[in-house]
Amino acid sequence: MAKKPLDAVDIAAQQRAREQTEVEQAFLKGVTTLRDLIAPSSLEIHSSHFRLGTKYGRTLYIYGYPRQIYTGWLSSLINIDEVLDVSMFIYPVESQVVLNNLRKKVTQMEATMSIAGEKGKTRDPGLEAAINDAEELRDQLQVGAERFFRFGLYVTLYADSLDELGFVQHKIETLFGQQMVFSKVASSQQEQGLNSSVPQMTDQLQIRRNMNTGAISTSFPFTSADLTQEKGVLYGINMHNNGLVIFDRFTLENANMVVFAKSGAGKSFAVKLEALRSMMTGSEVIIIDPENEYQKLAEAVGGSYIRLSLNADTRINPFDLPRVIDSDEAEDALRANLVTLHGLFRLMLGGTQVTSAGVPMSALNPAEEADLDQALIDTYARAGITSDPLTHNSLPPTISDLYDTLLHMGGSGPQLAQRLRKYTTGTFAGIFSQQSNIDINNSMVVFNIRDLEDELRPVAMYIVLSHIWNITRTDQKKRMLIVDEAWQLMKYDDSANFLFSLAKRARKYYLGLTTITQDVEDFMGSKMGRAIVANSSMQLLLKQSSSAVDILSDVFKLTEEEKKRLANFPVGQGLFFAGQNHVHIQIVASATEQQLITTNPQATAQARSVSQQTVPMNGYTNPGSAV
Repeated sequence: MAKKPLDAVDIAAQQRAREQTEVEQAFLKGVTTLRDLIAPSSLEIHSSHFRLGTKYGRTLYIYGYPRQIYTGWLSSLINIDEVLDVSMFIYPVESQVVLNNLRKKVTQMEATMSIAGEKGKTRDPGLEAAINDAEELRDQLQVGAERFFRFGLYVTLYADSLDELGFVQHKIETLFGQQMVFSKVASSQQEQGLNSSVPQMTDQLQIRRNMNTGAISTSFPFTSADLTQEKGVLYGINMHNNGLVIFDRFTLENANMVVFAKSGAGKSFAVKLEALRSMMTGSEVIIIDPENEYQKLAEAVGGSYIRLSLNADTRINPFDLPRVIDSDEAEDALRANLVTLHGLFRLMLGGTQVTSAGVPMSALNPAEEADLDQALIDTYARAGITSDPLTHNSLPPTISDLYDTLLHMGGSGPQLAQRLRKYTTGTFAGIFSQQSNIDINNSMVVFNIRDLEDELRPVAMYIVLSHIWNITRTDQKKRMLIVDEAWQLMKYDDSANFLFSLAKRARKYYLGLTTITQDVEDFMGSKMGRAIVANSSMQLLLKQSSSAVDILSDVFKLTEEEKKRLANFPVGQGLFFAGQNHVHIQIVASATEQQLITTNPQATAQARSVSQQTVPMNGYTNPGSAV
């Protein structure tokens, strides 16, 4: 049958269709697809590595595991500060197939052991262990308590050069080797290794190991350090996983914390932020402020701001006794305060000096120590206070009373009285030689010692700490005690010992001690300083000077990468330790919190400028200029 000839209309339609198809194809060639976006500029495959654009890569596979493997063994690899891809392939195996194979394997091993016994050979512990493991696995599989899998684990490393790639490989192999896990480079299979590592669900290496449910569960990959609790204070953002670091320090074995940072790294900012947020959870906050950094915060929350200086009317009597309820502690209250006063007067009379041979030498000789001890007991007795707890409600004596006692007793008493006179009638008279007139019954209390003379500062910090300790023992509440610039106390053995004893006993009285210092070398160079760190369950390390990094690295067992970062952290970033965990943290504050707690001169001046612009001369606020 002859075909009907095409007319001019049909030919024109076909021509238009062809032209449209060509146009569409040309258009699609110019469209950028997802594959175009993610594809590297080039890919070179070598026997032991590959080059992906400007990056070098290498794939390792795991082929050997120890007899026992523990939960979290991959944690060190997951949290290592290197660029790498980790791929896991898990293939379930029918339990019946495994049971049949295990039965044959056990039969073979028992036959081998029996033949060796008949020949008089010594026992093979490895063979016996293998039989026991196989029998145990058979029992677990039979009752359905375990399942069986084939497991493949591949790690692909990336670096900017071959030398760096070799260095990273050595680090990874060392991490695995410490746990008796053995790895190899996928030699002549780098292309298959890359394909097995990228997220396309293909296992082209097919290097697998038999594992049961318990063993395979230990390789759970999401093991990055996490410090998030249901209740607590927001400390910042976890830089490992962008999670929130929410923690309650009172859930640890003790609630003590040390903060180390160089000047300007943000240590006071971090501590003030924690104090402000802790108050919202019901904690009371007491602060010893050597540099007038906490006044603005105290005024904002309606706290008490106590200024200690020779010209102020504030008085603190170091002879005050705690009003303890516990009968055993009440009997010991006087003796404990006598020990505290011994340390105080050694500090007042010159502290503990060091001889040329490096031996500590007290400012008081043994005879003077004995006379001072007797004078303290007699001074309390003259006020009607003895070891009987019923007498402890009497008005306590003062340093002036001690001065009179020393002046009229024999031995070295008159000489000690003369050395003490500057605190009773001399230059430093008044502030610590009269009855106390302060009340710290407030949610936040700040003791400002900035205006005290340098010689009097350690004495003032010691007396304030002693007074706070008495209050803490009298009325037990959830409290935080913040001691800023604690290195001033660590310069003297007696004050360092007192701070250490406070850190050691604070937990019993629901107190959390926060110790802040920028002079890491002096603090950690002291035996008591290291002891305070050991008795603190939380530590915050912000940016450090180069000389301090090595000291802190030795104390906190930091990795090389952590050491490198510690000297280069930007302001507000650091390492946050809580118990056995530690994370890289970014401290963040809201705009309102920032305004309340910042001590940055530029930020303060800018805030003042904005405030002045917000309120015009006529007293009306311009809505357009409000911040």
